Amino acid sequence: MSPISASIVKYHKLLSIYHYLSRLFGWTLILGQPKILRMEAQAVSQETPKLLDRLRAEIRVRHYSIRTEETYVDWTRRFILYHNKKHPKDMGAKQVQDFLSHLAVERNVSASTQNQAKSALLFLYRKVLGIELPWLDEVIAAKSAKRLPVVLTPTEIRRLLNATSGTMGLVASLLYGTGMRLLEGLRLRVKDVEFERREIIVREGKGNKDRVTVLPENLILPLKAHLEKVKALHERDLAAGLGEVYLPDALARKYPKAARTWDWQFVFPSVVRSVDPRSGVERRHHLHEASVQRAVREAAKLAEIAKPVTPHILRHSFATHLLQAGYDIHTVQELLGHSDVSTTMIYTHVLDKGGKGVVSPLDR
Repeated sequence: MSPISASIVKYHKLLSIYHYLSRLFGWTLILGQPKILRMEAQAVSQETPKLLDRLRAEIRVRHYSIRTEETYVDWTRRFILYHNKKHPKDMGAKQVQDFLSHLAVERNVSASTQNQAKSALLFLYRKVLGIELPWLDEVIAAKSAKRLPVVLTPTEIRRLLNATSGTMGLVASLLYGTGMRLLEGLRLRVKDVEFERREIIVREGKGNKDRVTVLPENLILPLKAHLEKVKALHERDLAAGLGEVYLPDALARKYPKAARTWDWQFVFPSVVRSVDPRSGVERRHHLHEASVQRAVREAAKLAEIAKPVTPHILRHSFATHLLQAGYDIHTVQELLGHSDVSTTMIYTHVLDKGGKGVVSPLDR
């Protein structure tokens, strides 16, 4: 193999490892990043279409989450590539319909995925291109199927949690004990854990809303012990001249020193430092959700639970078990952060005995 061919093979191997780590941690790693990868990233940055840059700018002006930004950019890129890199301003109703039909018929995506793509294209045309297209509102939205949530029994919950350990076990127990969504739990800050009042303040939850939920008594001691380890890690970061954490909105400019204080640190920090893709600042972010999802799946296998178990199922189980214990549905609604009680009503499907309380004629 020639030296040039060997260099190309080596480059692609490094590139594969780099992309794998980027997907795993959700951030762009710079520690030990090969020079050829930095050059490749700079080249891609220079070739990025102006349309995608404008799309990102419009999203950030509206303070949408970085996940929304990634999703909208991805759907816009797919839409353009599907039509052979034709610019969206040169396309119309037929091209949008063709793309959405392609997703439903050929890709067989779910209704929610198809509607997500439609929302991204709506944002692209209206907010970025400034084109009001009346036909875009008339594009048929896929009808989402009504599904009952998967709920674990108390026995299955015990088996699942007993199969977890360490930080991942603490995260799983906290999700079940508080009803928080996965990212709400991972984004939890030290200042928002109220040990004396036995409550947790969930900041910037779904819909950018704050709420208060319960802190389980059985998690107080394990959580305090965990925070002692996190504080020691933070002190080591400070000694190394780091220790800064991401602050929402403009708080970093308003309170320049707050990013290094203990109260703003994440309760579940990542084991590695990473670079913020927006600001380029190296920080220690929170755990990546994929790590928790993987740990919960492995625990479900060990516990031999014959159900599709994800971290979000712990939230479903929290709500259902509270209703079974006789708590008022409006109380459960507030703990979950639902805007409408009808959303919480879906958990009442398990309150009756068996299938709607009916005794099968076979049992007679």
